[in-house]
Amino acid sequence: MTKVVILAGGFGTRLSEYTKKIPKPMVKIKKKPILIYIMEHYAKYGFKEFYIALGYKGSLIKKFFKNKKFGWKINLIDTGKNTMTGGRLKRLKSYLKNETFMLTYGDGVSNVNLKKLLNFHKKNNKLMTLTAVRPPARFGAIKIKGNVVSYFKEKSKLDEGWINGGFFVINSEFLKLIKNDKTYLEREPIENACLKKQVTAFKHSGFWQCMDTKRDKDKLEKIL
Repeated sequence: MTKVVILAGGFGTRLSEYTKKIPKPMVKIKKKPILIYIMEHYAKYGFKEFYIALGYKGSLIKKFFKNKKFGWKINLIDTGKNTMTGGRLKRLKSYLKNETFMLTYGDGVSNVNLKKLLNFHKKNNKLMTLTAVRPPARFGAIKIKGNVVSYFKEKSKLDEGWINGGFFVINSEFLKLIKNDKTYLEREPIENACLKKQVTAFKHSGFWQCMDTKRDKDKLEKIL
């Protein structure tokens, strides 16, 4: 079965109201850590073997899983407190062998169809597939001609384009593009893979929401 890597080691500084005491993936939405919503989503599609890359306050995530029982195979791996996203992934290399695996962040939820995502990746035969999402409408969109506003729409999604929503499928060959602990996954590794035309986008226009700020957390509380 395809393994699932979850990056759960960042400092979560933009959510410092909560992350001073606990790591971001442990921040609760309706009394349940966001990490569990993410894992339940994968489990629903039959992906139940998890590799959780720990860093900041990782001991609290270990403690949580020690006291709770899930019918999943959960591997909790320390990947260093100050390691960047690419470095964390590189440190899991020995667990991932030469397989295709799934990867996501520990702070974003979606209803993306993970089976379709995996099939899309296999069909396209590239190093990486990322899930492209439209950012939740946050600001009013305007179009300007000269200095006259020709179009105004409150909280429009129209021209906001696509962004990286996480929920990746990755071939282990991609790990060669990650240099060391200081490498951000989202910089050189993905940029270089794109230059080699080795990244495909699985477009998901359904639900997606990340939890960067308290405002996002409040929004998720309402939705869930």
